[in-house]
Amino acid sequence: MSQPLQGLYAITDPQLTPGDRVLSAAEAALRGGATLLQYRDKPADADTRRHRAARLALLCKDYGARFIVNDDAALAAEVEADGVHLGQSDGAVGRARMLLGDDKLIGVSCHGRLDLAQKAADEGADYLALGRFFESRTKPGAPPASLDTLREARRRFSLPLVAIGGVNPHNARQLIEAGADLVAVIHALFGHADDADVEAAARRLHAAFPAPPFKESQ
Repeated sequence: MSQPLQGLYAITDPQLTPGDRVLSAAEAALRGGATLLQYRDKPADADTRRHRAARLALLCKDYGARFIVNDDAALAAEVEADGVHLGQSDGAVGRARMLLGDDKLIGVSCHGRLDLAQKAADEGADYLALGRFFESRTKPGAPPASLDTLREARRRFSLPLVAIGGVNPHNARQLIEAGADLVAVIHALFGHADDADVEAAARRLHAAFPAPPFKESQ
């Protein structure tokens, strides 16, 4: 895919969308404009994760979105995902690159620390995730990050920046204005019990991004 990394980054959560409901909820987020979808499902067994990841990979292709697997580069390779997202304890970027190849995306969680962002960039990450920026229901104990940190990261790094942590339709724009290329959202999307509400939330988050410039046809 040649389009830039930008927009709404939807991250699934097994507590919010248990069982196979993750499939319909993810599709609702994609209908609403999510440009990336990350499958995050630590409690499920390997066969279940493989089945759901394969289904989600196909859904993302149908909607022209990128599909990312959380933590598991081997699973990402198996289901032909567009990439993997690594936490600080999920293995090295180099090992994931060996499994996935040069044309796949590797993102790294850097919390609020620019030294971790620099390390990930030096190791060949394709995007840097920073946060939490606001109170988070998913990870309430995660270390906080400031808008000033995001602005400094934008000044230092040319890589796409992902802002995560308590993001919702009311605060997403300030993160985008501070330099985020993507906003990663969990609870404000998948905390809705009805898929129509998931789609509506995705549309509101998608609308926080500036519209692309109009190009006249030749």
